[in-house]
Amino acid sequence: MHIAVAGNIGSGKTTLTRLLSRHYDWEPHYEVLDDNPYIRDFYEDMHRWSFNLQIYFLNSRFNAIQRMRQMSRSVIQDRTIYEDAYIFAPNLHAMGLMSTRDFDTYQSLFASVKSMLQPPDILVYLRAGIPALVNQIQKRGRDYEDSIRLDYLKRLNERYEAWISTYREGKLLIIEVDDLDFEAKAEDLGTIINKIDTEIHGLF
Repeated sequence: MHIAVAGNIGSGKTTLTRLLSRHYDWEPHYEVLDDNPYIRDFYEDMHRWSFNLQIYFLNSRFNAIQRMRQMSRSVIQDRTIYEDAYIFAPNLHAMGLMSTRDFDTYQSLFASVKSMLQPPDILVYLRAGIPALVNQIQKRGRDYEDSIRLDYLKRLNERYEAWISTYREGKLLIIEVDDLDFEAKAEDLGTIINKIDTEIHGLF
């Protein structure tokens, strides 16, 4: 079984992936930003490095999905390949930070990759407002995220909502996280687990 956790920057994807992998004994697959050779350059000069960053993500996530599908254990994935194609790349293009030529090349490549993919069995979407996102970003203190602007997060949130409203690839579970602290409060985590259990039982 393949479960994927989606959501904006700072929504709690990595934390929830870790907690759920521990609870269900699923194999976790994390988005490792610190090893990304483009991420720091991107936040310093988005126009110059946006295409490079998105191609890197597309390649690394495709390879990760291929590895996950070969495993005998159930897996839970921190961020999906769809988010790059439907959220981040289009947003960069709309903001003038990725040229139309580069965006068209990226979209064509993603279409080829998508034709070889099997979607996750359950997509867990963490819906969070801007204040919650900012609070989490500040709390984790990644220096390369210091330059993230509020309007950038807002644009991403709008694109997430548009994508989720049309998502038909598989089962979808939306979690409202603004008033949850699933890392510190067992009852909040339990609420999410109960919802996931319902979706899992619906698969069989």
